[in-house]
Amino acid sequence: MAAVMRSMVCLFPKQLLSKSCGLIVEPRRFVRGLRRKPAKVLFPEQQTGKVVKPAPESDQTAVNPQRKKTNVTSATAQTDKKNPVRIRDDADSTVQHPRAAGTKDQVDGLRFERASQGDKRLAKLVSVARSRTFREHQGKILLEGRRLICDALHAGAMPQTVFFSTVDRLRELPLDKLKRAALVKVKFEEIKLWSDVVAPQGVIAIFSRSDPSRLNYANKGQSVGLSLICDNIRDPGNLGTMLRCAAAAGCSSILLTKGCVDAWEPKVLRAAMGAHFKLPIYPNLEWGDIENHLPASVTVHVADHNCGSETELDLLQKPTKAGDFGWVSSKPNPKNVCHEEYNSDSDSDDDGLSVPRVDAKVYYENWAQTPTALVIGGETHGLSLEAVQLAEKTDGLRLFIPIVPGVDSLNSAMAASILLFEGRRQLLKVQQASGEKRKTKAQR
Repeated sequence: MAAVMRSMVCLFPKQLLSKSCGLIVEPRRFVRGLRRKPAKVLFPEQQTGKVVKPAPESDQTAVNPQRKKTNVTSATAQTDKKNPVRIRDDADSTVQHPRAAGTKDQVDGLRFERASQGDKRLAKLVSVARSRTFREHQGKILLEGRRLICDALHAGAMPQTVFFSTVDRLRELPLDKLKRAALVKVKFEEIKLWSDVVAPQGVIAIFSRSDPSRLNYANKGQSVGLSLICDNIRDPGNLGTMLRCAAAAGCSSILLTKGCVDAWEPKVLRAAMGAHFKLPIYPNLEWGDIENHLPASVTVHVADHNCGSETELDLLQKPTKAGDFGWVSSKPNPKNVCHEEYNSDSDSDDDGLSVPRVDAKVYYENWAQTPTALVIGGETHGLSLEAVQLAEKTDGLRLFIPIVPGVDSLNSAMAASILLFEGRRQLLKVQQASGEKRKTKAQR
């Protein structure tokens, strides 16, 4: 019977059997085969180089499998967006997925990486910017802004990591000097979070702290034989302004004694406006090491102050007690203080302290005729006694700026600017006079 039925299926159509015999035969095996997804056909590379996406599946593909097969023409008929594939065509030209056009992680040949959330390197910005101990122990400094970073790179400072918000910000820097640095692209919101300024420029760099004697400073060769010694300068704005004035006056070096604010603090860097890379700065010096950073024939002068209630004659004739120096600390370092026997009948109020005797002079008189160093003391603690002793040792003077009565003294930054530019004027005048003498001798 089964053989008869099979023969009837082959000889008569389905409709005839269903009408005449009441039998319905469905080729389930063939229907199940048509419902399967057609296999992808992979052609050799030499036959085609075009990428054709397969047509969306529909009910028609189940009915007509030939239509499905014609839509699949290459190995990249269904490209994985996450894993782009390269193929080659007949002309050996490379075709790439749009995202694989790999220049997004490169800029002018330098590769950079994109910071992820919770990147620990961003947290180091806070440590470098706010912790003096971290900066000194790790030997790192943080610079923000295009101008300051460019000054550091041109001076030969070694960059370690550069954070930038856009590629355009990175291109503003000399890229040829960033080959050894790690370049990290971060969101502008991240830079704004770690920045210490109101309007950040979108670029921050961490540098290695270099030896001041090894950098190539912009003011090299412009010195007039003038040095600045900062003694107990605690205000970051004052110190930064003094560094800027020293660079503008052509100083050869800046010496910072222990007790001064860190020269690489962000506020000092902003106030100095790039002076850190125009002349060498030697921080945290003991008074015993100050002389080692000065010329052998230098004369050290100290800056005095005028309270405004005395005439210039009174100031010149003023006795040299510890309290009479405008910026001499009344509490000198006990290790370096010479004591004398106390005399109860004496009218002196200096507790028997032996204060060096240093003559006074008005700032506009001649005092800078040879290589000169100027000591500026802080407004709170004043000059150290060691500074006055060094002035006495080198035949220096205490210089003062007369001001009108009733006005308080000038701050340290303003006094330093006046004295430094006056010293530069006097030294240039001496150099000019010596140059004329040489010309006269040559003509004879």
